[in-house]
Amino acid sequence: MPITSGSFAKALWPGVNAWYGAEYDEHKVEYTDLFDTETSRRAFEEDMQQSGLGLGAVIPEGGAVSYDVAQQGFLTRYQHITYGLGFNITRNMVEDDQYDVIGKMRAQGLAFSMRQTKEIVGANIYNRAVTAGYVGGDGVTLLNASHPNTAGGTWSNITTAATLSEGQLEDLTIDIMQATNDRGLNISLIADCLIIPPDLVYEADRILNSPLRVGTADNDLNALKNMGKFPGGVKVNHYLTSSTAYFIRTNARNGMKYYERRADDFSMDNDFDTDNAKYKATGRYSFGWTDPRALYGNMGA
Repeated sequence: MPITSGSFAKALWPGVNAWYGAEYDEHKVEYTDLFDTETSRRAFEEDMQQSGLGLGAVIPEGGAVSYDVAQQGFLTRYQHITYGLGFNITRNMVEDDQYDVIGKMRAQGLAFSMRQTKEIVGANIYNRAVTAGYVGGDGVTLLNASHPNTAGGTWSNITTAATLSEGQLEDLTIDIMQATNDRGLNISLIADCLIIPPDLVYEADRILNSPLRVGTADNDLNALKNMGKFPGGVKVNHYLTSSTAYFIRTNARNGMKYYERRADDFSMDNDFDTDNAKYKATGRYSFGWTDPRALYGNMGA
């Protein structure tokens, strides 16, 4: 249905001091804190894992070297999805609008809605980090205690659900420092940034920025702060739905990814028969993860 003069009857007459509800300050772009941004020129993008080689073996005198086999592993596909929104208004409404209500709607309303859509779609990768059915290339959820290796065995990037605390962050960073590749060989994985909902912003600040340990009378050093364990800082995301979950992004390559196939595009046209003006915005992109070692977390308690 088009927006008619009846939809905004007050916009046709003088006397309204202010129109409110459609214009608010926005948060800065936040999905870029959750994902690495890449562009795409295809209908989808695929990342293929490889297992690598194992440890060297002892060669007895006069013996032959052992040969190992590397193989391809898990396949991750990023299928780009088109998102869009539009509205149409009658010519009479455009002509008689005394306050340019419709002009602001097409310029700001669509942009705001498309921005919010992208933020929510991206954040939902984190919101569904342990939700059954939302799985990655290895067949399990983003945060999981039993990520399979192609070469055999499993590994974990989640700790037992608990409230955000110094001890919990230490446990997660220790797990990150002890990370291994698909063949069980040690890799240099480090914690980069802590991602939290607004509900945890004050607790995170106390834990990470106090010079001494929080909640204890002992004059102990705050090791997390002293060792600079989160060089990327704390990232507050307003689109996380859990008030207790927290996440740590690592330096793992090919991890959390956002592919932009087509940036948000705004256009308009007129219907020949009705003279209705049509406005729309569309964008095409995908969010996901390739190597789950890029994220460690705790779903809170």
